[in-house]
Amino acid sequence: MRLISLLALAGLLVSAPVSAQTLETRVTGLEYPWSLAFLPDGRMLVTEKPGRLRIIDESGLVQTPVSGVPEVFYSGQGGLLDVVLSLDFETDGLVYLSWSGGSAGDNTLYLGRGRLEGDALVEFDVLFEAMPHRRTDVHYGGRMAMIPAEAGQAATVVMGVGDGFDYREEAQNPGTHFGTYVRLGLDGQPAQRVFENSAPGVISIGHRNPQAVVYDATNHVVWSHEHGPRGGDEINELSSTANYGWPITSHGVDYTGALVTPFDTYAGIDEPIHVWTPSIAPAGMALYRGEMFPEWDGDLLVAALIPGDADVPSGHVRRVELDAGQVVGEEVLFGEIGARIRDVRVGPDGAVWLLTDEAEGRLIRVSRD
Repeated sequence: MRLISLLALAGLLVSAPVSAQTLETRVTGLEYPWSLAFLPDGRMLVTEKPGRLRIIDESGLVQTPVSGVPEVFYSGQGGLLDVVLSLDFETDGLVYLSWSGGSAGDNTLYLGRGRLEGDALVEFDVLFEAMPHRRTDVHYGGRMAMIPAEAGQAATVVMGVGDGFDYREEAQNPGTHFGTYVRLGLDGQPAQRVFENSAPGVISIGHRNPQAVVYDATNHVVWSHEHGPRGGDEINELSSTANYGWPITSHGVDYTGALVTPFDTYAGIDEPIHVWTPSIAPAGMALYRGEMFPEWDGDLLVAALIPGDADVPSGHVRRVELDAGQVVGEEVLFGEIGARIRDVRVGPDGAVWLLTDEAEGRLIRVSRD
């Protein structure tokens, strides 16, 4: 069991000086952008929730939407969500997407892939469909991470699936995909079965609304985070067969102020390594590896949609300092942007890239002065 870190209460939360960084808006006018991936030739792929996949060149020119993207159910928190490249993209050209599909009364989370040829996705296949379907348009999850082949195991993709809000009790049932992480082969086939009679691919349960998952190739660790209700946002070290508690345990309360559960710990439940109360509404997350900001190496950068304390009036990024897998410090970054931050990514040169969650969303590059 891991100890929970409540660093803000211990006085370890600090605001970062902005003099060391240059924030440059590269693109404006993106409609609720959600995710970003870097192509080997210097261009970028950006998803927009209404269902568009954009190619952006190095100069910031936004190209017409890529064709061949699946039709999405764009409502509430649903739409076109994550985009990640194949581990062998330079040879196979494969792009993986997650999205919500269906209708208001019958929808779910999907994962699929197609090959990028010019400005089109061709031979697109649906690889995964979360079951059962739901009638809500919130708590989809949808973030993915590619896990390379190691220790005799083939390469896989890990994806979080939300509890659908109205189905939170199902997060304790491995026989559904509600409130789980799944691990799949690159062709969508379940990589392993770790719970008896589990739904295909399920490797962990007890999640509320998972919003990020990243793989640390140096330490062979998978980090994830998720939204709590009112308070209780979590960072977890993700492992197979684990139960992360929701809704048996939580460090937050319901939006009405009522208790969801009287327990913040419980026998057999894996505890988070870090909790935010009040909530910061964590969104995308990146593990920093790069030479541009060497003091951040090995730390998590967490996009935040809402303020987490009175001194931060808007969305921002939290730098979560890790030491031997434990949280030892936390820093507020980029609050001066004045917008909800939906995604944070580390570019090939070590620069940090941000997407703002707005109708006129921005793509922002952060570099060293």
